[in-house]
Amino acid sequence: MTREEVETGMDEMEIDGGEQREGNAVPEGFNANYLKVYYGKLFPHADMFKWMSYGNDGKHPGCDQSYFVRREFSFTLGNDIYLRFLSFNSASELENSIKEKCPVKIDIGPVYSVDPAKRRAYAQTGDNVFTPVERELIFDIDMTDYDDVRYCCSGADVCLDCWPLMTIAIKVLDTALRDDFGFNHILWAYSGRRGVHCWVCDEKARRLTNEQRAAIADYFRVYKVGNENSHKKVSLTGLALHPFLARSYTEVLRNFFETKLLSSQNLFSSEERYEKILDMIPDESVTSELRGKWQENRRSSISKDDINVARWEQLKHLLQSGKHKGQGLRRCIEEIVFSYTYPRLDMEVSKHMNHLLKAPFCVHPKTGRVCVPIDPNQCEDFDPTTVPTLSKLLEELNMGGVKADADNDWDRTSLGKSVRIFRSTFLQPLLKSCKEEIESAYSSKLQQSKNSISW
Repeated sequence: MTREEVETGMDEMEIDGGEQREGNAVPEGFNANYLKVYYGKLFPHADMFKWMSYGNDGKHPGCDQSYFVRREFSFTLGNDIYLRFLSFNSASELENSIKEKCPVKIDIGPVYSVDPAKRRAYAQTGDNVFTPVERELIFDIDMTDYDDVRYCCSGADVCLDCWPLMTIAIKVLDTALRDDFGFNHILWAYSGRRGVHCWVCDEKARRLTNEQRAAIADYFRVYKVGNENSHKKVSLTGLALHPFLARSYTEVLRNFFETKLLSSQNLFSSEERYEKILDMIPDESVTSELRGKWQENRRSSISKDDINVARWEQLKHLLQSGKHKGQGLRRCIEEIVFSYTYPRLDMEVSKHMNHLLKAPFCVHPKTGRVCVPIDPNQCEDFDPTTVPTLSKLLEELNMGGVKADADNDWDRTSLGKSVRIFRSTFLQPLLKSCKEEIESAYSSKLQQSKNSISW
């Protein structure tokens, strides 16, 4: 049996509430019986094992056979029972444990220097040998951090008017991680309720130190979270925008703000809303002029959809006209766009190797939605309201499946598409790269050995 540590402190592993669907033949809800079927027939155990092994599950002499067993898993069970530092020797042991315990959530931690289940035995030696040595570079983006710029929903609720904020975050970060940092193997996943998770799985990403992770996180830091006393959450300094920010602004953020967000969130439709934007302009003469214009036409016949665009154009025209020369006006337009659209990261998640993150293909215990992968190249098509739910999947199984001739159970349900996306866009290219890296490292090691002998 794997050694387990039972903890009940749930601060870092909070499970939150959500909406539920109605009208399915299988009653909506989240219970152990549903999960037993899901883990027994649909959860892609083998794929998760292959991913977490990074090619070390093969017979090549360069494989590290201890790699997978040094990975930490944690299970959250019913009644907030929290099991940490779980480890498994094989794919079958992982699968059997999941099926037996039916966790309401599975979290993945780092690869440690020793088997995390045996950490206490190593601690008794007096040497501090239990330490994280590898961990994917991870990012966590939660819609609740955008509550000050969305008016359609708040808290855990999301809809198709505010979800595009997550789409924009994926586009901005994915491009930068690939183009600016050279990463190739990036997995995006829906959190199951109100946000997205990012796993950067290249070998060089997994081996980053905490300091290097913090530096990458700071590279993306623009929005100042938590400073409630400041109206200005974004401050862009310098003669020119950083190339990354300039690219994000011109290729993604500006167009999204002007063509989608202005109208979908009615950003200028009321005095309360436009005052929030005026607060970002550090020149009272500018804000007074705009406020006067908008209050005058408050009772005009302009439709609410049009008034958002019209007032934004007036604001831009005044700031770009050169009529006002106040300090800090030059960047105001960009700062407003960034304030409303730029990705808002949970920085601490990305900075530390030992942070846990929910595994893909878990089922959110409140919404019942599966944490499915998102193809970054097709992220605009992703609709969180149509994600497979636990009850829908069980109903599909009960009805014989959407594809009766499928070779496996998950391919008989709407989960099949998500598993295929996971394999084709992420897992297969990753494992091909891992195999090449293992073979290359082994060949180099042999060559070094030969050179030392010949010397």
